Amino acid sequence: MDLQYALELVGTFVFAISGALAIREREHDMFGAGFTGFITAIGGGTLRDILLDSYPLVWIGDVKFLYAILAGVLAAFIFPNFLSRLRKTFFLFDTLGIGFFTVLGVEKALSLGVRPEIAAIMGMFSAVMGGVIRDTLTNEIPILFRKEVYASACLAGAVLYVVLDYFEVDRNYNMLISMSLVISIRFLAMKYKLSLPRLD
Repeated sequence: MDLQYALELVGTFVFAISGALAIREREHDMFGAGFTGFITAIGGGTLRDILLDSYPLVWIGDVKFLYAILAGVLAAFIFPNFLSRLRKTFFLFDTLGIGFFTVLGVEKALSLGVRPEIAAIMGMFSAVMGGVIRDTLTNEIPILFRKEVYASACLAGAVLYVVLDYFEVDRNYNMLISMSLVISIRFLAMKYKLSLPRLD
């Protein structure tokens, strides 16, 4: 199992937890949580693959992704007390998810031969759209439209991946470094309450 495949499974798992936790707090049943977890986990990647005309969609061609989603949903239900003790659990899993899916989206786009600029946008797109769908389903203002540093963190990580790829940095190191940048920006922005300038 190579690093990309492992990261994609882990990213699917943590995004499923993020989606399941979002709906669980509203006292919905397990099916509702499972559906939201499923859409959150595969939404961004599915839309990315459709835009790139890539088939089969990754979760259709590999049942392990469905198992990863199921594991994430079950984790949200079996270990609710443990997860609730984690500080800002929802933020943690969402941040890990966008870190994983940013680099995976760029990697997938580059492998299909698109230009680096488009690949960076596809990385951001695949990372944030699952969360946008999740927030829409749970009647929240999509995080993309709040003043939090979110999509811009993904774009920074995606651009870094493209740059390091241009300089032929080892692929596995590139993925880890770029993913770490996305996660670090999100945590620092939250800790110091940073945001981009508003358009007033």
